[in-house]
Amino acid sequence: MLTTDQITRLAFSVYENPGVYALLLGSGLSRSASIPTGWEITLDLVRRVALAEGVEEQVDWASWYRTHKGKEPSYSELIGELGLSPNERRSILHSYIEPTVDDAEEGRKLPTDAHQAIADLVKGGFFKVIVTTNFDRLLENALRDRGVEPTVVASVDALAGAEPISHTRCYLAKLHGDYKDSRILNTDEELTNYPSEYDQLLDRILDEYGLIVCGWSGDWDHALRSAIMRGASRRYTTFWASRGEPSEAAKELIQHRAGSTIQIADADSFFVQLRDRVETLSRTHRPNPRSIQLIVSSAKRFLASPTHRIQLDDLVQDELNALNERIEGSSFTNGDSWSPEAFRERVAFIEAACEPIISLSMVLGRWGDGHELNHIRDAVADISAKADSSGGGLVVWTELRKYPAVLIVTGYALGLVRAERWDTLKQLLQLPVPKKYREDTSIFESLVLNAWEGASKDYWRNLEGYDRRKTPLSDHLHARFSEWSKGVLGVVADFEDLYETWEILASQNGMTSELRDELEKVTSSSSLNDWVWVPIGRSAWDGDRRTRIIQRLKSDPLKAQLLAAGFWSGDEELIELSFQNYSRLARRIDMM
Repeated sequence: MLTTDQITRLAFSVYENPGVYALLLGSGLSRSASIPTGWEITLDLVRRVALAEGVEEQVDWASWYRTHKGKEPSYSELIGELGLSPNERRSILHSYIEPTVDDAEEGRKLPTDAHQAIADLVKGGFFKVIVTTNFDRLLENALRDRGVEPTVVASVDALAGAEPISHTRCYLAKLHGDYKDSRILNTDEELTNYPSEYDQLLDRILDEYGLIVCGWSGDWDHALRSAIMRGASRRYTTFWASRGEPSEAAKELIQHRAGSTIQIADADSFFVQLRDRVETLSRTHRPNPRSIQLIVSSAKRFLASPTHRIQLDDLVQDELNALNERIEGSSFTNGDSWSPEAFRERVAFIEAACEPIISLSMVLGRWGDGHELNHIRDAVADISAKADSSGGGLVVWTELRKYPAVLIVTGYALGLVRAERWDTLKQLLQLPVPKKYREDTSIFESLVLNAWEGASKDYWRNLEGYDRRKTPLSDHLHARFSEWSKGVLGVVADFEDLYETWEILASQNGMTSELRDELEKVTSSSSLNDWVWVPIGRSAWDGDRRTRIIQRLKSDPLKAQLLAAGFWSGDEELIELSFQNYSRLARRIDMM
């Protein structure tokens, strides 16, 4: 839990401050790609040199070296003793980093999960500046796989000609150089002091950005340690990801930066968790309430005057476009496997993405004059068509792509019921919904309550706290719209009454004169299992409220208004049969 909490805290910082944190990455990042660390290369050089001189294979080459040389193995000293030139040193590193045919076939020396996760976060705009001591090109490869071309600075010459940090999508500073360039820095002498141009670059980065360190021990590279110790800025937090206890050198740097240590299992799991948490925050982020208030205020102003009809059209279209961009830009696919967690995450993401247009739809219903019905029709048709064309996969994911249309219809309908606009409510329920491979249906037949194919209890009981609900979708919509409607629908004395009135009236759309004979038959039956199916929700089990609402709907002047709007085919005698049938079906559901 401690590790999760620390990474979640970091995820919030990264999400709320995109581009503010720079990454400092060391050789530990590439360890799982079978690219050895500097220490592992040092020990392998000890082994190779000793074997060449006739020494037998040792279990612990570090201990052997200490015993025979009286000191710690040093990469810099080994290179110096061998008298290798910069080009020869580059060739040694090349053999450790460049994948062979066998490596590629077995997945070695290729971008790791950590590289892939970092590339995803860069593509999403969350990271922009990366500083690394690594020679390899794994991160560049992962970035390019995602269509991100980094500005790579691996030498002073490259720094002089590089695009400025503020103008680049990803700035990758390879402080020690690139393994294909002979100007790599890898001896103690070379790492004691950086060129002045590098110092200036580091001073700027460490002053202007927060820092996330991973895979670097802090023990080596004195020039980089000095750069961190020079910096006095505390603009943003430093997070140091460490496997186990940080070294004493690292603790000194963390203390100097007033940083926080994050205990991790490895770089791969750390960056994957960080990416996943940031993506979850992005998916479930609610729009700024001030933005929604602005949309609501603008819609009310445009509705108040016919001269603003064009502005109203533009507002609705802009919000629909914004919704489509967010839905289409998500990483959800119909081919994803099913899990309750995945379902909950998608529902939360869709609801967050839809909140502005839901508020707009409620305003249109509450204060419109009927002209806005075309906007609802077009939005529903657009969303349904995109859902049907989204390809194969699990039905639950295909249907959930229609959930925005369900939300828009519900919001608009609640506004209509609040305004007592019965004519428009009847027209709404009869609007066509296009189907790709079937005849068009109506909103009543495909998007209202359990008429929607995505309304299955098996899905919606997976929401937290809804596992025992008889009408989980209806209950969830009631709870969500109870919050969304505040400040949008005006003063509502009893929202539950408003919501269930909408549900009951929606069900009555299907009660037409063509069903008279069937209704008479089922209502006269002694078996409670006889009924005509209609969409139904929480009013099924909320018997006392259902009785009060039905009594009100059957009483004048409301009854006369509903008949005039076309409910029950305008046939007053059909009302009693319809509500008897509804009560039969409700009792059946209540017993389930």
